[in-house]
Amino acid sequence: MNDKFNSISEALNTETEIVEVEKEVTEIKPIPKQEKPQDLTKDYEYSRANLYSLIEKGQEAINGIMEVAGEGGSARAYEVAGQLIKSVADTTDKLVDLQKKMRDIEENTEKSTTNNNVTNNALFVGSTADLSKLLKQGFLNNNNPTSSENEKV
Repeated sequence: MNDKFNSISEALNTETEIVEVEKEVTEIKPIPKQEKPQDLTKDYEYSRANLYSLIEKGQEAINGIMEVAGEGGSARAYEVAGQLIKSVADTTDKLVDLQKKMRDIEENTEKSTTNNNVTNNALFVGSTADLSKLLKQGFLNNNNPTSSENEKV
């Protein structure tokens, strides 16, 4: 160890050592498709059914207002018909978005359940001079030094 750091080490009553920490492997078990959360499936089906119902009622309303607009020729009736058409188109877009979101959720759950997390923790206790010596010797690049080199550190 460098003489500069010897006095510091002695004052603090510390020693330089290399500690290797074991690799921790955490395995995550995938959730089978049949065991999908019930709330998610129920909410999806409920939202889908409501959107279908709204689209059908909107189409009936469009048909009715178009008859009224054709008979009376009122500009206001045509304006309401245009708003209804836009509303039904927006609802159909929401239906497509709902299916896309559900597909994304299913893909994310499949991806997150198949990932294995590996944590590598290494801890070096020593000075920067000691670390640079070890790097020069190739100790940290898996080129383990001989026991005589290890004693010098």
